[in-house]
Order: sequence, then C-alpha cells, then structure tokens
Amino acid sequence: MKISDFQTKDVINIVDGKKLGQISDLELDLRHGRIEAIVVPNSSRFFGLFGGGTDVIIPWSNIVKIGMDVVLVKLEDVRAFRQQEPADNVYDYNRHSRG
Repeated sequence: MKISDFQTKDVINIVDGKKLGQISDLELDLRHGRIEAIVVPNSSRFFGLFGGGTDVIIPWSNIVKIGMDVVLVKLEDVRAFRQQEPADNVYDYNRHSRG
C-alpha cells in the first residue's frame, strides 16, 4: 500500500462511531522499520492553518482494521491522544519528505 493511498482513508473510532478525520501524517520508527503511529488533524482545523498542536496521534497498536475506505481505531479517550511533537526516535514522514 502506498502512503498516499493510506492518507485518503477516513479514520473511525469504534468506541463511539465518530469520524476523526483523514490521515495527514505517519510517524515512522526508522531504527526498527515500522509505523509507530498515524496522525489525524483536529476536525476544527481549516486546511491545517489553525488549531496547531491539536493533532490526534494514534499509536499503531490502537488500529483495529484497515479497510478499503476506512481505518478503524479504538480510542477510549481521544483527548489522551492529542499531541504536538513526535518522540525523538520517531521519524515524521510528511515533515521530512517535503521541501
């Protein structure tokens, strides 16, 4: 699967059935060669210009199923997964692939 294909999928929380948005970024662990988390921008952001620091960072272990059109995740409390900066050992794909 291409990263661009992955980014067109809607992310749905199976706990409450809410759509969290679409994947905007991936956090990669280059040392171990795996995806650490997916990043979904806050729905209140307007084309990524406002509401900085409100991305939802969803650990790979919270992904339940990747379907043709959606990614199902299990998050009991979405607020607990809101972060701004990735961990030091994680490669943020979109921040480093542009430019």
